[in-house]
Amino acid sequence: MIKKTFFMLFFCFTIVHPLLFPALSTAQEPGETFTLKQTIENAIKVNLELQSYKEETKAAMAVKKTQLANFFPTLSATYQYKRNDEAISTPPFGIIGPENEYKFVTSLTQPLFTRFSVLNSYKISSLSLDAARINEKLKRNEVIFEAKNIYFGLLKTQKLLKVAQQTVTQITAQKERAENYYKVGLTPLNDFLQAQVELANTKQDFIVAQNNLEIAKLNFNTLIRRPIKSPVEIEDILDHTPFEHIIDYCLEMAKRKRLEIKIANLEIEIAEKKLALAKKGYYPSINLEANYFFNGTDWDVDGGEGISDPEGWNIAAVASWNFLEWGRSYHGVKEKLSRVYQAKYNKEKILDNINLEVNQAYLKTREAEKNIITIEKAIEQAKENFRISKERYKGQMATSTDVLDAQTLLSKTMTNYYNALYDHKISKAALYWAMGQEIIE
Repeated sequence: MIKKTFFMLFFCFTIVHPLLFPALSTAQEPGETFTLKQTIENAIKVNLELQSYKEETKAAMAVKKTQLANFFPTLSATYQYKRNDEAISTPPFGIIGPENEYKFVTSLTQPLFTRFSVLNSYKISSLSLDAARINEKLKRNEVIFEAKNIYFGLLKTQKLLKVAQQTVTQITAQKERAENYYKVGLTPLNDFLQAQVELANTKQDFIVAQNNLEIAKLNFNTLIRRPIKSPVEIEDILDHTPFEHIIDYCLEMAKRKRLEIKIANLEIEIAEKKLALAKKGYYPSINLEANYFFNGTDWDVDGGEGISDPEGWNIAAVASWNFLEWGRSYHGVKEKLSRVYQAKYNKEKILDNINLEVNQAYLKTREAEKNIITIEKAIEQAKENFRISKERYKGQMATSTDVLDAQTLLSKTMTNYYNALYDHKISKAALYWAMGQEIIE
């Protein structure tokens, strides 16, 4: 009776529990499968460096608007209280200097000639805004390339793990076969020992492949800022298309499209504007100043005894020029001139680096394309060689070494194929990036 009751309780718990408490059941919904496009879009959306560049663009816009405001007049007001030790009086005129004096002045200052400083400062801010916008686009391109690199790298590690796993399975079967043959005296001991050693090495390769895959998943989750241990499922891309253009086309496109060149040109312009700004000490500055004032002996500045002019205005043109600065302007100009040369040298260095990057990426892409074509033909041959070696071993016409060598050759061929396939995708992404093109494949 007790056994029957226990059985019924166990049956009800097993069947009814998942229905009443689905959240506690072990079944899990399949995770989201990311495509390359989704991966890139998510990476762009959450990348913190890109967000920082966007804030830099906003800051540069604010600086430009600040510099623009310097072209317009400044309106200011001052309120002054002055206490004298005693009132000044002159008979028979009475008090001519009251004991308490209040003054309220409204001033308007309009720059007329600022030694080109306001104009050059505005041009510098405008160029800096252009540079900030281009830097933002440049960072976006870098994020796209990084996303492609991580995505294809993850696909490659998945395939290499699968190859390692298949190798372990096949070597295990060969070890068991060699062991059985040895036990019945069909093969020598060294065949069995060799299979054991090869299996140990293969298991070690499998562990390395597992670790590489886990690292690739961590990189993927970090890229799109998911919880770092989240499961990762991505869409495989096995097809490949050859790169059709010649190297001259790639170099020409890089010269036209690479944003680093545009930034370098802007940096030269900015350095030249700063050089012009440093020359402001060679010229005078002229401002137009207009004042409207109220004087009084009380806080309401409404005249009073001793105040001869309780209300009035004046306009003045003020020119100032520091004609002796002990070489400050001269040395400042020399420093800014060196900055111009630095900017021009930097551009030449960037052009050299771009030329190198394009050539390297182009050669890597061509190399991977040739490897894919070569290895595709060898895959079926390696598979057939392994099949024949196994059949010959079963018929005692081949040794275990022949089978292991055939398996090693097959594993190496498959590994080389997947390396070439995904390296081609990565190198082509690098080539597009080196050419300054934003392409999502």
